[in-house]
Amino acid sequence: MKKNEKAVVVFSGGQDSTTCLFWALEKFNHVEVVTFDYDQRHKAEIEVAKEIAEEQKVKHHVLDMALLNQLAPNALTRDDIEVKDGEDGELPSTFVPGRNLLFLSFATILARGIGAKHVITGVCETDFSGYPDCRDVFIKSLNVTLNLSMDDEFVVHTPLMWLDKAETWEMADELGAFDYVRNKTLTCYNGVRGDGCGECPACELRQNGLNDYLDKKERNA
Repeated sequence: MKKNEKAVVVFSGGQDSTTCLFWALEKFNHVEVVTFDYDQRHKAEIEVAKEIAEEQKVKHHVLDMALLNQLAPNALTRDDIEVKDGEDGELPSTFVPGRNLLFLSFATILARGIGAKHVITGVCETDFSGYPDCRDVFIKSLNVTLNLSMDDEFVVHTPLMWLDKAETWEMADELGAFDYVRNKTLTCYNGVRGDGCGECPACELRQNGLNDYLDKKERNA
């Protein structure tokens, strides 16, 4: 049975956040999504998020976060910065400092405005590319801070926190959304929808997880 409560999903239109959207639709009676426009290289991300929200009949909020682009230049916002994994202990060039701190803060402010107590994000510590703001300890710490800052009791949910990409595909399948997530979402750093370009780190991670999950299904068939 669904909880008769409202929830807000931090939503990019990618594999993880779309899986989280279907998870939230199973759990809560009323779900809205929020997408952040931070002058990312691929505006298609916002259009994909809008399309999915319309198809799933959930209200879609788009918030202007262009200041993040100004403060934190990175490969997701600059054409002249190469998309590459971190080397010698450095973070990947796609790391956006403060992104989840700001996104979750504004998502929770939005949640308060619509009377929602639940905020859902697709961050994951298993396949997190080393991003410090995807760690469970950060989310729990921020959850406490948000509650203290607004004297309220919000819950930040992380359904994918301890799942690898194969297990995330499995969750989408269990939610009846496998084909939808595979074909409709945009995860690729080069802006290619569905299975993506097949070359960037995001596509490699996604495809490896997909292959592992399909192999597992075949073995268990």
